[in-house]
Amino acid sequence: MWHWVTSSRGERLARSWVLETLSGLALSVVFATPLPARVLLTVDEALELAFPGCRVERTTVYLTEEQLARARELAGGEVESALVRPYVARCARGAGGVAYFDTHRVRTLPETLMVVVGADGEVDRIEVLAFREPPDYLPRDAWYQQFAGRGLDPQLELKRGIRGVTGATLTARATTGAVRRVLALDRVIRDAGALDPETRGAAEAGRRRP
Repeated sequence: MWHWVTSSRGERLARSWVLETLSGLALSVVFATPLPARVLLTVDEALELAFPGCRVERTTVYLTEEQLARARELAGGEVESALVRPYVARCARGAGGVAYFDTHRVRTLPETLMVVVGADGEVDRIEVLAFREPPDYLPRDAWYQQFAGRGLDPQLELKRGIRGVTGATLTARATTGAVRRVLALDRVIRDAGALDPETRGAAEAGRRRP
């Protein structure tokens, strides 16, 4: 798989689409298996874009039933798993942030997003890591930029504070839902103090006790 880190999402996807199409035509003679999702960025590449020069720690948070219900209420939609893996960045300059990776279905196929949340509970940036749908369904970079600075409020909805995309309505809806889901999880996790090193260390020690 090839990766383009310096170009736009559209350029990375278009090139990936061409290469995978050509590879698929050749491989289809021998194999009858579907192609994997088009990877535009790896997890490490996305984290480096978001937190250059920072120390990033992958943490694990287990939500209680009450916390999971609260996250669903805040998101206004389904939150399937009680297991969350935030990536916490600690930077020498600046406050860092927390990155979440969300994989969901767009039309019939999946995409994976990285949503970075700042200490203020607002979106810092979004990166598309993998997109399996046709390239025409992927919005331009400028569309994703409108999420920057957005918090979890009633305006974080398609056709309210978030404008749609002609020809990519399903992607726009899936992305908006993913951002709401991430912000909801982030709020629940922060309210529980689960991103605080001391609180997290005590919780992990408690789980290890016989």
